[in-house]
Amino acid sequence: MVHGSSELKTGDDGDDEREEVLMQGIKQAATGFLVHRRIAVTGVSRTPKGHGSNLVYQRLRQRGYEVFAVNPNADEVEGDPCYHDLKSIPGGVEGVIIGTRPEFAEDTMRECVGLGIERVWMHRSFGGGSVSDAATEYGRRHGITVIDGGCPLMFAPTADAGHKVMRAIFTATGKVPRKV
Repeated sequence: MVHGSSELKTGDDGDDEREEVLMQGIKQAATGFLVHRRIAVTGVSRTPKGHGSNLVYQRLRQRGYEVFAVNPNADEVEGDPCYHDLKSIPGGVEGVIIGTRPEFAEDTMRECVGLGIERVWMHRSFGGGSVSDAATEYGRRHGITVIDGGCPLMFAPTADAGHKVMRAIFTATGKVPRKV
């Protein structure tokens, strides 16, 4: 881990205190995320062709993850039950991959905070993806480990050769963060 910025927090005695925020490398953060097996993927579509969330959902399922599709407008995707929100998933999840448009990411992050979910990955490969600066800030301020960019399929144990190449390119262009 590397030392990051410091945040102003109010201590138990009412005094403001600075708490140092520790940053970790993307590979370490990805490993820490993917070691958990109950993962929700938001933005999974009823029409899977060309949707990144569906590809992530399929790959995690193929790799033995217990994965949950989340889409407020669908009851079933990929032949599996689909949940309208995170709180509807029986038994909860250990991590969330946000694959919706960025304007929905902050609401999802707020739901994660409310449910005590500690790990969130905002997907981004081409274009802006699902990354929202406001969602990133909100999540980190509330103790969530937020990976703000890249794709879980770029990292072991879910990676394939094509995603590994994209990881190298997108790390160089800043679409995959070096530190989170």
